[in-house]
Amino acid sequence: MENLQYASKEAVIEAAIGFLEERSRHYGEALSSPTATRRYLRLRIGEREREVFTVLFLNSQHEVITVEELFQGTIDGAAVYPREVVKSALKHNAAAVILAHNHPSGVVEPSAADRRITERLQQSLGLLDIRVLDHVIVSTTGYCSFAEQGLI
Repeated sequence: MENLQYASKEAVIEAAIGFLEERSRHYGEALSSPTATRRYLRLRIGEREREVFTVLFLNSQHEVITVEELFQGTIDGAAVYPREVVKSALKHNAAAVILAHNHPSGVVEPSAADRRITERLQQSLGLLDIRVLDHVIVSTTGYCSFAEQGLI
């Protein structure tokens, strides 16, 4: 019975993610507010058992082009390679990005490593005039926005 409830919960989450992604492809507005973006990210990666690093690629009007999960890690870390993020941004012709990852521990406070990789990605993408609008850390219990904290 518990497996059935879990499967049902997963199906609802997948349907919600699909709906948001479909809206963003057609209207470019589904993730236009910080609140909508956080909700989407919490649904998409908040409950993962391992860290997942995701990038939302945006056009010059900050509409979503696509969302990619670029890196997966362990329960407490994921290796992120700026070169791969830059390659994907160029492939999608992105003008801006929102970086995101989850903390399976539930603690959403940015680590020193989180701050370092954000700086490296800002520098790397900035050389190509691709803006980093935010880096959002999510969990099942909350979120942390670098932009809201003044870290970007």
